[in-house]
Amino acid sequence: MSAPIRTLFLSLVLACLVCAFGSCAPVDDRPHVTVYVSADEYVARPILDLFEQRTGIEVRALFDTEATKTTGLVTRLHSEKARPRADLFWSSECFGMIQLQQQGVLGRFPSDQLAVMNQGVPESWQSRSDSWVAFAPRARVLVYAPDRIDPESLPRDWEALTDPEWKGRLAMADPRFGTTGGHLGAMQAVWGGERFRDWINGLVANDTKVLTSGNAGVVAGVASGEFDLGMTDTDDVWAAQAQGHTVALIYPRHATASVSGGGTLLIPNTVGLIDGGPNPSEALELATWLSSAEVERLLMETPSRNIPLRSDPGALAVPDPLQVRFEKASTLRIPALQTARDLGLLEAR
Repeated sequence: MSAPIRTLFLSLVLACLVCAFGSCAPVDDRPHVTVYVSADEYVARPILDLFEQRTGIEVRALFDTEATKTTGLVTRLHSEKARPRADLFWSSECFGMIQLQQQGVLGRFPSDQLAVMNQGVPESWQSRSDSWVAFAPRARVLVYAPDRIDPESLPRDWEALTDPEWKGRLAMADPRFGTTGGHLGAMQAVWGGERFRDWINGLVANDTKVLTSGNAGVVAGVASGEFDLGMTDTDDVWAAQAQGHTVALIYPRHATASVSGGGTLLIPNTVGLIDGGPNPSEALELATWLSSAEVERLLMETPSRNIPLRSDPGALAVPDPLQVRFEKASTLRIPALQTARDLGLLEAR
């Protein structure tokens, strides 16, 4: 083979190798943002689609499952810390978000933009590290079957669930996943360790059933007649009612009526910026959209019926919600779970 032909042949081989390894592949240079979402897909998807339509920014969303709500995505985000794949985390609660903040997974929002995003948000609900923003909360409630229980006989506070009257009649979601664990942390933060232990002992004595099917499974169990009461979130009750199930809810207190700020717990959605995410400008634009009054109104109009912070909640307003620092509740979540395990409410894993 002559030198010119050999050179041409090698050039062709090299060109083929370059194309084989992707340099000749079409480049997708469309703006996009990757968001991990633990909110229910049927609620979140239309919101994300609307953002995409308005901005032209493609939204690549990864959703979690009902059984591992938030926990699965928190674990994944932590495992990807060295090489982030996500730009943003939309969590249906705040406790996992705070855990990521403490682990150094989250970045910081620009201070000028954060001031806009936090308009209307109570100071106690704002991140001290400027790494997440709260919006559109839902409430922790008791779901019951009004055709089987007289509303006048219902417990008016969470501690009344230890009354022997409710033995074998109460269900709750596994607190190692979702909002229930954060609720236990908030209880320990408000009540203190001894009072919280007494409450867990009371649940054990009453044969409280812990379900792995999440808060939606709790509501389904009450609707089917398997249980009479269940600890859950408002959105799951609203969804069951929309499906035609005969269930209702009440807002139990954590303290007596004479104690201001002792009502039931509100748990907000949160959005956090992933530190080192590949598309920071698009992530900031989506985060600003999610924390807007418009999105809160849209979420209020979904079957989830989230409570707006940035406008009048109307009939969804919760009287005298519990005052608690979410950071403290998040920190106490693991000790609260350990107490529940030690006292026999949870099976060891």
